[in-house]
Amino acid sequence: MITEKIQINNRGYYGEFGGAYVPEMLHANVKELQDCYLDVLADPAFQKKFRGLLKNYVGRPTPLYFAKRLSEKYGTQIYLKREDLCHTGAHKVNNTIGQILLAQRLGKKRIIAETGAGQHGVATATVCALMGLECIVYMGQLDIERQAPNVGRMKMLGATVVPALSGNRTLKDATNEAIRDWLSNPTDTHYIIGSVVGPHPYPDLVAKLQSVISEEILEQLPEQSDQKLPDVVMACVGGGSNAAGAFYHFINEPSVRLVAAEAAGLGVNSGETAATIALGKPGILHGSRSYLIQTDDGQVVEPYSISAGLDYPGVGPLHAHLAATGRAEYLPVTDGEALQSVVELSRLEGIIPALESAHAFALLKKLNFNKNEIVVICLSGRGDKDLGTYMERGLTV
Repeated sequence: MITEKIQINNRGYYGEFGGAYVPEMLHANVKELQDCYLDVLADPAFQKKFRGLLKNYVGRPTPLYFAKRLSEKYGTQIYLKREDLCHTGAHKVNNTIGQILLAQRLGKKRIIAETGAGQHGVATATVCALMGLECIVYMGQLDIERQAPNVGRMKMLGATVVPALSGNRTLKDATNEAIRDWLSNPTDTHYIIGSVVGPHPYPDLVAKLQSVISEEILEQLPEQSDQKLPDVVMACVGGGSNAAGAFYHFINEPSVRLVAAEAAGLGVNSGETAATIALGKPGILHGSRSYLIQTDDGQVVEPYSISAGLDYPGVGPLHAHLAATGRAEYLPVTDGEALQSVVELSRLEGIIPALESAHAFALLKKLNFNKNEIVVICLSGRGDKDLGTYMERGLTV
């Protein structure tokens, strides 16, 4: 069962971050979700169907794998939470399974989504095909070009992929287009937001659906070690859904160090970065108050990352709160550092990670561990979708 581990008030705030800043036309939709989501998640019938699909369709529980050669290199005990082995190749499907069941409860017949790396788009298209619902996915034109395999998968599943042509033509712009669609179709449409961003209740809803990741770590770790809790949990953060899921059941466990990697692009101070927590100031974007990369007069700065899934100028309000209170650490990782980690994991463990996940593995070079510490890394997605980038960068030579 999903248990309450994160304190959020009735207006959707984690401390000073969160809330629901939406146009008047969407108030009814957002209020409908706010009023029902906790009751739906707690309903035994919902849980039975959700858990059944996670087990028999998604393939959960995903393995907690001891990475022997990686552990030897870094002088500690490293375990990988293998979300890359989920159906569709990433953690995103945990959330879309839950939200499609919620949408059915609400009688919605049309589903929209935004996507950056394409994994959330694929996961949304997958559950729409499973349930026989119309699916429209908004994706930045640049991301369509650099994530072509996932675009093909979405279309194969019957989704309509709509390019976002404004701004940097990446994730922020795709989110803008999805919100415009929801404004135009407020009655029959459910917006499956893919990360712990957006107006309340989305950050809490998505975190709860992704909390299965840390729930399983708690069950699996004692089977493989003499510890009940890991010493360190690491993940990558763009909006932050895989990190929220990996951190969820450890937030109230002060002995567990929580560390996340955000995309520094060409460098934190290069002007080509998506290091939101390193550079950001509080502001409002896509329906909630969080840290944003912005100018002195409040204009959102266009982000950059080699990773389409981390190429976002904001971060989920939960992560803003964890950073502001010092409960979790957020460290910048450059494109080059992430690419080095792709090669390292591929050659040492025979696992090709997604570019997003590779940012988390780059943290191994930035932290010091002792040989008895247990470090769990959330391997959020597989690298098939990024093979073109890897080839362009000479990683396959």
